[in-house]
Amino acid sequence: MTKLLTLVSVAGVIAMTTVSGQTPGGAPFRIERLDPALDAIVSPGASLETLGDRFALTEGPVWVHAPAGGYLLFSDNAANVIYRWEPGKPLSVFLENSGYTGRDVTAVGAQTVAGRVPILLIGSNGLALDAQGRLVVTAMNDRSVYRLERDGTRTVLADRYEGRRFNGPNDIAVKSNGSVYFTDTVWGLRGADKDPAREIPYSGFFLIKNGTVTLLGSDRDTPGAFANGITLSPDEKYLYVTAGRQGTMRYEIQADDTIANRQPFVTHGVDGMKTDERGNLYTTSGGTPGIVQVTSAEGKVLGRLHLPQPSYEPRPRVCATNVAFGDADLRGLYITACTHVFRLRLNVAGAPWSRRGPA
Repeated sequence: MTKLLTLVSVAGVIAMTTVSGQTPGGAPFRIERLDPALDAIVSPGASLETLGDRFALTEGPVWVHAPAGGYLLFSDNAANVIYRWEPGKPLSVFLENSGYTGRDVTAVGAQTVAGRVPILLIGSNGLALDAQGRLVVTAMNDRSVYRLERDGTRTVLADRYEGRRFNGPNDIAVKSNGSVYFTDTVWGLRGADKDPAREIPYSGFFLIKNGTVTLLGSDRDTPGAFANGITLSPDEKYLYVTAGRQGTMRYEIQADDTIANRQPFVTHGVDGMKTDERGNLYTTSGGTPGIVQVTSAEGKVLGRLHLPQPSYEPRPRVCATNVAFGDADLRGLYITACTHVFRLRLNVAGAPWSRRGPA
Protein backbone atom coordinates (compact mmCIF):
# COMPACT_ATOMS: atom_id res chain seq x y z
CA MET A 1 0.00 0.00 0.00
CA THR A 2 1.40 3.41 -0.94
CA LYS A 3 2.22 5.61 2.02
CA LEU A 4 -0.06 8.61 1.90
CA LEU A 5 1.40 11.09 4.38
CA THR A 6 5.15 11.56 4.45
CA LEU A 7 5.99 15.06 5.63
CA VAL A 8 3.99 18.06 6.73
CA SER A 9 5.28 21.63 6.89
CA VAL A 10 4.05 24.72 8.70
CA ALA A 11 3.89 26.58 5.41
CA GLY A 12 0.81 24.52 4.71
CA VAL A 13 2.35 22.37 2.03
CA ILE A 14 1.55 18.72 2.52
CA ALA A 15 3.85 16.36 0.66
CA MET A 16 1.67 13.39 -0.26
CA THR A 17 1.36 10.75 -2.91
CA THR A 18 -1.98 9.90 -4.46
CA VAL A 19 -3.59 6.54 -4.97
CA SER A 20 -5.69 5.83 -8.07
CA GLY A 21 -6.08 9.52 -8.80
CA GLN A 22 -7.32 10.31 -5.30
CA THR A 23 -6.41 13.81 -4.16
CA PRO A 24 -6.01 14.08 -0.40
CA GLY A 25 -7.42 17.07 1.42
CA GLY A 26 -7.93 18.10 4.99
CA ALA A 27 -6.08 20.54 7.22
CA PRO A 28 -2.26 20.78 7.20
CA PHE A 29 0.04 21.03 10.19
CA ARG A 30 0.04 24.52 11.62
CA ILE A 31 1.90 26.42 14.35
CA GLU A 32 -0.32 28.89 16.16
CA ARG A 33 1.80 31.54 17.89
CA LEU A 34 -0.01 33.23 20.77
CA ASP A 35 3.10 34.86 22.25
CA PRO A 36 6.42 35.89 20.62
CA ALA A 37 8.24 33.72 23.19
CA LEU A 38 7.08 30.65 21.24
CA ASP A 39 9.68 31.36 18.53
CA ALA A 40 12.49 30.55 20.98
CA ILE A 41 10.89 27.13 21.53
CA VAL A 42 9.77 26.14 18.03
CA SER A 43 10.95 27.93 14.89
CA PRO A 44 8.15 29.38 12.72
CA GLY A 45 9.32 27.26 9.77
CA ALA A 46 9.65 23.97 11.67
CA SER A 47 8.46 20.87 9.82
CA LEU A 48 6.53 17.94 11.23
CA GLU A 49 7.88 14.52 10.27
CA THR A 50 5.62 11.48 10.09
CA LEU A 51 7.25 8.37 11.56
CA GLY A 52 4.25 6.09 11.04
CA ASP A 53 0.61 6.34 10.00
CA ARG A 54 -0.99 2.88 10.24
CA PHE A 55 -1.33 2.34 13.97
CA ALA A 56 -4.54 1.82 15.92
CA LEU A 57 -4.01 4.00 19.00
CA THR A 58 -0.51 5.14 19.91
CA GLU A 59 0.28 6.27 23.45
CA GLY A 60 2.94 6.70 26.13
CA PRO A 61 6.12 7.62 24.20
CA VAL A 62 9.45 7.51 26.04
CA TRP A 63 12.98 8.05 24.74
CA VAL A 64 15.66 5.57 25.81
CA HIS A 65 18.99 7.38 25.88
CA ALA A 66 22.07 5.45 24.73
CA PRO A 67 25.65 6.33 23.73
CA ALA A 68 24.81 5.62 20.10
CA GLY A 69 21.87 8.02 20.17
CA GLY A 70 18.98 6.07 21.62
CA TYR A 71 15.51 5.04 20.46
CA LEU A 72 11.82 5.70 21.01
CA LEU A 73 9.41 3.28 22.67
CA PHE A 74 5.66 3.77 22.43
CA SER A 75 2.50 1.76 23.04
CA ASP A 76 -0.10 0.78 20.49
CA ASN A 77 -2.95 0.33 22.91
CA ALA A 78 -5.19 -1.71 20.62
CA ALA A 79 -2.38 -3.90 19.26
CA ASN A 80 -1.23 -4.77 22.81
CA VAL A 81 2.42 -4.13 21.95
CA ILE A 82 5.20 -1.68 22.65
CA TYR A 83 7.00 -0.61 19.47
CA ARG A 84 10.60 0.48 19.09
CA TRP A 85 11.53 3.19 16.59
CA GLU A 86 15.15 4.01 15.90
CA PRO A 87 16.46 6.39 13.23
CA GLY A 88 17.54 4.55 10.10
CA LYS A 89 16.07 1.20 11.16
CA PRO A 90 12.76 -0.56 10.49
CA LEU A 91 10.05 -0.28 13.13
CA SER A 92 10.11 -3.33 15.40
CA VAL A 93 8.10 -4.83 18.26
CA PHE A 94 9.84 -4.26 21.57
CA LEU A 95 7.34 -6.11 23.78
CA GLU A 96 4.34 -8.32 23.05
CA ASN A 97 1.29 -8.54 25.34
CA SER A 98 2.41 -5.30 26.92
CA GLY A 99 -0.85 -4.46 28.66
CA TYR A 100 -2.93 -7.64 28.66
CA THR A 101 -1.45 -11.08 29.24
CA GLY A 102 -4.75 -12.98 29.11
CA ARG A 103 -6.15 -14.82 26.10
CA ASP A 104 -9.83 -13.86 26.08
CA VAL A 105 -10.52 -10.30 24.89
CA THR A 106 -14.30 -10.69 24.72
CA ALA A 107 -14.86 -8.91 28.03
CA VAL A 108 -11.86 -6.59 28.45
CA GLY A 109 -10.95 -3.15 27.24
CA ALA A 110 -13.17 -0.16 26.56
CA GLN A 111 -14.10 0.43 22.92
CA THR A 112 -13.17 3.44 20.80
CA VAL A 113 -12.35 4.02 17.12
CA ALA A 114 -9.28 4.30 14.92
CA GLY A 115 -10.62 6.39 12.08
CA ARG A 116 -13.63 4.38 10.90
CA VAL A 117 -12.59 1.14 12.63
CA PRO A 118 -13.86 0.18 16.12
CA ILE A 119 -11.00 -0.94 18.37
CA LEU A 120 -10.51 -2.20 21.91
CA LEU A 121 -8.13 -0.58 24.37
CA ILE A 122 -6.36 -3.68 25.64
CA GLY A 123 -2.66 -2.86 25.65
CA SER A 124 -0.16 -0.84 27.64
CA ASN A 125 -0.55 2.89 27.88
CA GLY A 126 1.97 5.04 29.77
CA LEU A 127 5.70 4.29 29.66
CA ALA A 128 8.49 5.78 31.75
CA LEU A 129 12.06 4.99 32.70
CA ASP A 130 13.37 4.89 36.25
CA ALA A 131 16.79 6.24 37.23
CA GLN A 132 18.36 2.85 36.36
CA GLY A 133 16.87 2.96 32.86
CA ARG A 134 14.31 0.22 33.51
CA LEU A 135 10.96 0.54 31.75
CA VAL A 136 7.91 1.09 33.98
CA VAL A 137 4.56 0.38 32.31
CA THR A 138 0.89 0.95 33.01
CA ALA A 139 -0.95 -2.20 31.88
CA MET A 140 -4.54 -1.12 31.40
CA ASN A 141 -6.20 -4.51 31.11
CA ASP A 142 -3.97 -6.39 33.50
CA ARG A 143 -4.93 -3.46 35.74
CA SER A 144 -1.43 -3.09 37.09
CA VAL A 145 1.80 -1.11 37.03
CA TYR A 146 4.90 -3.21 36.37
CA ARG A 147 8.62 -2.82 35.82
CA LEU A 148 10.35 -4.63 32.97
CA GLU A 149 13.56 -6.16 34.31
CA ARG A 150 16.81 -6.60 32.38
CA ASP A 151 16.09 -10.30 31.83
CA GLY A 152 12.65 -9.58 30.37
CA THR A 153 10.66 -10.59 33.44
CA ARG A 154 7.99 -8.31 34.87
CA THR A 155 7.83 -7.12 38.45
CA VAL A 156 4.37 -5.91 39.46
CA LEU A 157 4.81 -2.71 41.45
CA ALA A 158 1.11 -2.35 42.24
CA ASP A 159 -2.24 -3.74 41.11
CA ARG A 160 -4.50 -2.78 44.02
CA TYR A 161 -5.33 -0.01 46.40
CA GLU A 162 -6.69 -1.05 49.79
CA GLY A 163 -7.34 -4.52 48.42
CA ARG A 164 -9.33 -3.38 45.38
CA ARG A 165 -8.04 -3.77 41.83
CA PHE A 166 -7.26 -0.72 39.74
CA ASN A 167 -9.68 0.08 36.89
CA GLY A 168 -7.09 0.79 34.19
CA PRO A 169 -3.73 2.43 34.96
CA ASN A 170 -3.12 5.09 32.34
CA ASP A 171 -0.31 7.66 32.42
CA ILE A 172 2.87 7.56 34.52
CA ALA A 173 5.83 9.60 35.76
CA VAL A 174 8.83 8.32 37.72
CA LYS A 175 10.82 10.59 40.01
CA SER A 176 14.61 10.30 40.19
CA ASN A 177 14.40 8.68 43.64
CA GLY A 178 12.18 5.89 42.30
CA SER A 179 8.78 7.19 43.40
CA VAL A 180 6.11 6.35 40.81
CA TYR A 181 3.13 8.60 40.08
CA PHE A 182 0.31 7.25 37.91
CA THR A 183 -3.32 7.82 37.00
CA ASP A 184 -6.06 5.20 37.06
CA THR A 185 -8.99 5.49 34.62
CA VAL A 186 -11.94 3.28 33.68
CA TRP A 187 -10.59 2.50 30.20
CA GLY A 188 -9.28 -0.91 31.24
CA LEU A 189 -12.90 -2.11 31.61
CA ARG A 190 -15.19 -3.04 28.71
CA GLY A 191 -18.11 -1.24 30.31
CA ALA A 192 -15.95 1.67 31.53
CA ASP A 193 -17.55 3.33 34.57
CA LYS A 194 -20.61 1.04 34.33
CA ASP A 195 -18.63 -2.23 34.25
CA PRO A 196 -19.61 -4.67 37.03
CA ALA A 197 -15.93 -5.62 37.39
CA ARG A 198 -15.10 -2.13 38.58
CA GLU A 199 -13.75 -2.30 42.13
CA ILE A 200 -12.59 1.26 42.83
CA PRO A 201 -15.64 3.56 42.49
CA TYR A 202 -13.66 6.60 41.38
CA SER A 203 -10.84 7.58 39.04
CA GLY A 204 -7.75 8.67 40.94
CA PHE A 205 -4.05 9.28 40.81
CA PHE A 206 -1.61 7.49 43.06
CA LEU A 207 1.92 7.32 44.44
CA ILE A 208 3.91 4.09 44.69
CA LYS A 209 6.80 4.43 47.14
CA ASN A 210 8.65 1.71 49.02
CA GLY A 211 5.97 -0.82 48.07
CA THR A 212 3.12 1.29 49.46
CA VAL A 213 0.31 2.75 47.32
CA THR A 214 -1.07 6.13 48.40
CA LEU A 215 -4.13 7.82 46.91
CA LEU A 216 -3.22 11.43 46.08
CA GLY A 217 -6.48 12.62 44.54
CA SER A 218 -9.64 11.52 42.73
CA ASP A 219 -12.87 12.68 41.13
CA ARG A 220 -15.09 11.55 44.01
CA ASP A 221 -16.04 15.10 44.91
CA THR A 222 -15.64 16.65 41.47
CA PRO A 223 -17.51 14.55 38.85
CA GLY A 224 -15.89 14.79 35.42
CA ALA A 225 -12.54 15.94 36.84
CA PHE A 226 -10.89 12.55 36.38
CA ALA A 227 -7.11 12.36 36.18
CA ASN A 228 -5.51 11.11 32.95
CA GLY A 229 -2.22 12.81 32.09
CA ILE A 230 0.55 13.22 34.68
CA THR A 231 4.10 14.57 34.64
CA LEU A 232 6.82 16.27 36.67
CA SER A 233 8.44 19.69 36.44
CA PRO A 234 12.11 19.61 35.37
CA ASP A 235 13.30 20.13 38.95
CA GLU A 236 10.76 17.57 40.26
CA LYS A 237 9.27 20.13 42.66
CA TYR A 238 5.83 20.11 41.01
CA LEU A 239 3.42 17.45 39.80
CA TYR A 240 1.06 18.26 36.92
CA VAL A 241 -2.18 16.27 36.63
CA THR A 242 -5.08 16.72 34.21
CA ALA A 243 -8.55 17.06 35.67
CA GLY A 244 -10.99 16.43 32.83
CA ARG A 245 -12.93 19.54 31.80
CA GLN A 246 -11.13 21.60 34.45
CA GLY A 247 -7.83 21.41 32.56
CA THR A 248 -4.44 20.83 34.18
CA MET A 249 -3.67 21.21 37.89
CA ARG A 250 -0.28 21.81 39.53
CA TYR A 251 0.70 20.44 42.96
CA GLU A 252 3.71 21.02 45.16
CA ILE A 253 5.62 17.81 45.87
CA GLN A 254 6.38 17.39 49.56
CA ALA A 255 9.47 15.87 51.22
CA ASP A 256 7.73 12.47 51.46
CA ASP A 257 6.66 12.68 47.77
CA THR A 258 3.00 13.28 48.59
CA ILE A 259 1.46 16.50 47.25
CA ALA A 260 -0.13 19.69 48.56
CA ASN A 261 -1.49 23.06 47.40
CA ARG A 262 -3.62 22.14 44.40
CA GLN A 263 -3.70 25.05 41.95
CA PRO A 264 -5.36 25.35 38.52
CA PHE A 265 -2.50 25.82 36.06
CA VAL A 266 -3.99 25.98 32.55
CA THR A 267 -7.40 25.15 31.08
CA HIS A 268 -5.92 22.93 28.35
CA GLY A 269 -4.94 19.27 28.67
CA VAL A 270 -6.90 16.04 29.01
CA ASP A 271 -4.25 13.44 28.10
CA GLY A 272 -0.50 12.93 28.38
CA MET A 273 1.99 15.78 28.85
CA LYS A 274 5.66 16.58 29.49
CA THR A 275 7.88 19.51 30.49
CA ASP A 276 11.05 20.86 28.89
CA GLU A 277 14.25 22.06 30.55
CA ARG A 278 12.83 25.56 31.01
CA GLY A 279 9.68 24.34 32.72
CA ASN A 280 7.35 24.86 29.75
CA LEU A 281 4.46 22.40 29.80
CA TYR A 282 3.30 20.55 26.66
CA THR A 283 -0.32 19.39 27.06
CA THR A 284 -2.38 17.32 24.64
CA SER A 285 -6.00 17.46 23.52
CA GLY A 286 -6.68 13.74 23.58
CA GLY A 287 -9.22 13.34 20.76
CA THR A 288 -9.43 15.01 17.37
CA PRO A 289 -8.40 17.46 16.18
CA GLY A 290 -4.99 16.77 17.65
CA ILE A 291 -3.50 19.77 19.44
CA VAL A 292 -0.36 20.15 21.55
CA GLN A 293 -0.34 23.33 23.61
CA VAL A 294 2.80 24.98 24.98
CA THR A 295 2.42 26.86 28.28
CA SER A 296 5.23 28.65 30.13
CA ALA A 297 6.25 27.68 33.66
CA GLU A 298 4.39 30.80 34.81
CA GLY A 299 1.14 29.58 33.25
CA LYS A 300 1.12 31.79 30.13
CA VAL A 301 -0.13 30.09 26.95
CA LEU A 302 2.57 30.55 24.29
CA GLY A 303 1.11 28.68 21.35
CA ARG A 304 -0.36 25.51 19.91
CA LEU A 305 0.73 22.83 17.45
CA HIS A 306 -2.23 21.82 15.29
CA LEU A 307 -1.61 18.35 13.91
CA PRO A 308 -2.64 17.59 10.30
CA GLN A 309 -6.14 16.27 9.69
CA PRO A 310 -6.13 14.19 6.47
CA SER A 311 -9.42 13.53 4.72
CA TYR A 312 -8.37 10.65 2.45
CA GLU A 313 -9.67 7.10 2.79
CA PRO A 314 -9.29 4.87 4.69
CA ARG A 315 -9.96 7.70 7.11
CA PRO A 316 -7.26 7.98 9.80
CA ARG A 317 -7.76 9.48 13.23
CA VAL A 318 -5.10 12.05 14.06
CA CYS A 319 -5.45 13.02 17.69
CA ALA A 320 -2.86 13.96 20.36
CA THR A 321 -2.43 11.51 23.24
CA ASN A 322 1.05 12.21 24.62
CA VAL A 323 4.51 13.63 23.93
CA ALA A 324 8.12 12.82 24.76
CA PHE A 325 11.49 14.49 24.27
CA GLY A 326 14.16 12.53 22.45
CA ASP A 327 17.15 12.46 20.10
CA ALA A 328 20.74 12.80 21.34
CA ASP A 329 20.17 16.45 22.31
CA LEU A 330 16.63 15.89 23.66
CA ARG A 331 15.32 18.49 21.21
CA GLY A 332 13.09 16.13 19.28
CA LEU A 333 9.44 16.35 20.34
CA TYR A 334 7.77 13.00 19.68
CA ILE A 335 3.98 13.05 19.49
CA THR A 336 1.73 9.99 19.67
CA ALA A 337 -1.41 10.77 17.70
CA CYS A 338 -3.69 7.70 17.60
CA THR A 339 -3.13 6.36 14.07
CA HIS A 340 0.10 8.38 13.69
CA VAL A 341 3.42 9.14 15.35
CA PHE A 342 5.16 12.46 14.61
CA ARG A 343 8.45 14.18 15.37
CA LEU A 344 9.13 17.92 15.51
CA ARG A 345 12.57 19.41 16.14
CA LEU A 346 12.56 22.17 18.78
CA ASN A 347 15.00 24.81 20.01
CA VAL A 348 14.83 23.59 23.62
CA ALA A 349 15.57 20.24 25.23
CA GLY A 350 13.37 18.11 27.42
CA ALA A 351 13.48 18.05 31.21
CA PRO A 352 16.71 16.53 32.62
CA TRP A 353 14.89 13.38 33.67
CA SER A 354 14.19 12.74 29.97
CA ARG A 355 17.82 11.68 29.61
CA ARG A 356 17.54 8.19 31.06
CA GLY A 357 18.70 4.90 29.69
CA PRO A 358 20.14 1.56 30.73
CA ALA A 359 22.65 2.06 33.55
